[in-house]
Amino acid sequence: MIPKVKKFTDGTYFTNALKITIAAVLPVLLFSYLGHFKIGFTIALGAFFTYPSDIPSNLKHKINGILVTVLIVSGVNLLINLVYPYSWLFYPFLAILLFFLSMISVYGQRATMVSFSALLAISLAFAHIQTGWDRIQYSGLLLLGGLFYLVVSLIFFYIRPHRYAELQIAECIKLTSTYLKLRGDLWEVNSDRKAITEKQLNLQVQLNTIHENIREILIRNRTNSGSSNQNRKMLLVFISLVEIMELAIATSFDHNKLHQKFDNHPRVLEKYQNLAYNLAKSLKTLSESIENDEKYLSKHNLLSDLNDLELAITNYENDLGKANASEGVLMLTNMLHYAEKQVEINKTLERAFTAVVKSQDLKGKDKDLEKFITPQYYPIRTLIENLSFSSTVFRHSLRLTITILIGFSIGKFLPFQNAYWIVLTIVVIMRQGYGLTKQRTFQRIFGTILGGFIAFGILFLVHDSTIIGALAIVALLFGFSFTPTNYKVGATFITIYVIFIYGILTPNIEDLIQYRVLDTLVGALLSFLANYFLCPSWEFVKIPVYLEKSIEANRNYLKQISLFYNTKGEVPTSYRLARKHAFIEVGNLMASFQRMLQEPKSKQSKLPQVYKLTVLNHTLLSSSASLGTYIQSHKTSEASEAFNVVVDKVIKNLEDAITILKEGSIQQQESTINEDLSKRFIELNKIRTKELKEANAIDEEAFQLKMQEAQLVIEQLVWLTNLSENIVKTTKVLIKTENELQ
Repeated sequence: MIPKVKKFTDGTYFTNALKITIAAVLPVLLFSYLGHFKIGFTIALGAFFTYPSDIPSNLKHKINGILVTVLIVSGVNLLINLVYPYSWLFYPFLAILLFFLSMISVYGQRATMVSFSALLAISLAFAHIQTGWDRIQYSGLLLLGGLFYLVVSLIFFYIRPHRYAELQIAECIKLTSTYLKLRGDLWEVNSDRKAITEKQLNLQVQLNTIHENIREILIRNRTNSGSSNQNRKMLLVFISLVEIMELAIATSFDHNKLHQKFDNHPRVLEKYQNLAYNLAKSLKTLSESIENDEKYLSKHNLLSDLNDLELAITNYENDLGKANASEGVLMLTNMLHYAEKQVEINKTLERAFTAVVKSQDLKGKDKDLEKFITPQYYPIRTLIENLSFSSTVFRHSLRLTITILIGFSIGKFLPFQNAYWIVLTIVVIMRQGYGLTKQRTFQRIFGTILGGFIAFGILFLVHDSTIIGALAIVALLFGFSFTPTNYKVGATFITIYVIFIYGILTPNIEDLIQYRVLDTLVGALLSFLANYFLCPSWEFVKIPVYLEKSIEANRNYLKQISLFYNTKGEVPTSYRLARKHAFIEVGNLMASFQRMLQEPKSKQSKLPQVYKLTVLNHTLLSSSASLGTYIQSHKTSEASEAFNVVVDKVIKNLEDAITILKEGSIQQQESTINEDLSKRFIELNKIRTKELKEANAIDEEAFQLKMQEAQLVIEQLVWLTNLSENIVKTTKVLIKTENELQ
């Protein structure tokens, strides 16, 4: 129990919640003591509005982002108060302001959170419209609250400047461990491989996101503040984690075939599965040591596991005889080589936490890292390009603006006590996707009702304002701690906090809370209905874009692999960038498919084709990565003309699929191409046959390496060709289905 509590309180979300709690509570306590509660409360609101924009990043971007938020929040509050008395001007101005603030989300995650902060400020501006000089004073206090939050955030940063990066690394290690554990589960004879694969796809989406977060922090910090031992250590660990994932994705096994072949020799597969599990466990142990800020102690002897697997392969070969066991030994040797590489990378991870990391330890892995992060610039062109119904952000901005105006009008002209709570509910709940909005709607309603019951129960028993105030602070802390991970629980604590505050300030708390519950229900219902009926943005409309980007990224990655195979030498930055983009775009496609699953059944008409194309793109990436990884880690022979012809055909198939997605059809001469392709596969097989005949002319080790290269390259080329052809066929079916629906 105690370790779990320690883990929770040391976590990122609790730390962030502690920052905003301190920034919000201190001004209230101080100014209440001085007899100016309203001043303290307004400063606290400024901190509240600023908090969402404090997302993980390097120090420079953190400061700039918070300062921009502070200025926007205080600015929009002043404008609302200035324009509000003039109805003929107010409503058009409000619509334009809401739409513009929503549209700035096109500039990425930080801009999205700045937008959210500004919309929150607008919502609560309607709670108390200021007049005269009070308008300037109120906006100034909001500005002061935001600046105070910045000071608190910077203090936390300087106390433990590397802690967030460490926790993100720990989470990344844990997710990677879970992924490797699932790979081990695939070796169970009767395992549900489809369910395990879906879990792996979901994990890859999460890993893509956390990889981007870590890149943003480590690489930008390195650029701005230079290289330190801590930064080098984190960078080495991160690069190693990416290598583990890429190697895992690049190495796939035909489990059915392996189980059939080794049914009478299960010990070999058992040894491999045991090694896979222990590798996952060692990573989990490492993540726990980082989370608990403890010295890492290895609990698993992976080298011993490797020796056991190698011994099992030798016993298998001795039992069957060299000739009969040759094919099986080759398959098992590929598995052994994969395991050896993963263990080697794991040892690099362990050394990073048990020794000082020097610049040479990175061995050039940190070359051109700045090219792997998204540039931070905000051209007006991006905003203009998104001013169309084809843009998801444009649709969401229009939908949000109209819904807020409707909600505000309902609260204003019907007998509701406070229109601002309806607007606030809409801002908090409504998201771009239908699935997330629906989920948040029910979670918000549940949290509001549950929190109301709990708070009223406590208020019925406790009447001391000091105790209620202390409980309100605790509720606030837990509310912000749970909101990012469990919105239902977070909403419950936030509701308790709000009721406690009103319980201290107002005598008619029961009537007031009844209105709050009603306002929440109205705002939630409007959000839900708007996402379904008002300029909806369904995933099946956006899927072709994600498909096109993922296929293009796979094509570009395969081109780089082919170029590297032909030219050899050092792995170029363009190769690594193409690989990164391929992983990201396929991950984006998987995320879009997941969102599609959350939408109504009537909006999932192309689900089978989308699922198939998602799996095909992921499998093609896996096959390409397998080929690329092998070429990087082995001394390979010259690429033959046959190899280039086959790769060109695969690339042509992918380009055809892209053309189909863009134009709806393609024109190609299949018969001639396929006839030439057949000849090339025959040619590749002849090369392998020739190497078999020349086995006596070279030593055993060299022969085994040539055999391994020939088998892997030919198998991957055949597989890539089949996958690319299936992508073209399924894309045709997808577009045909889309045309029929239209």
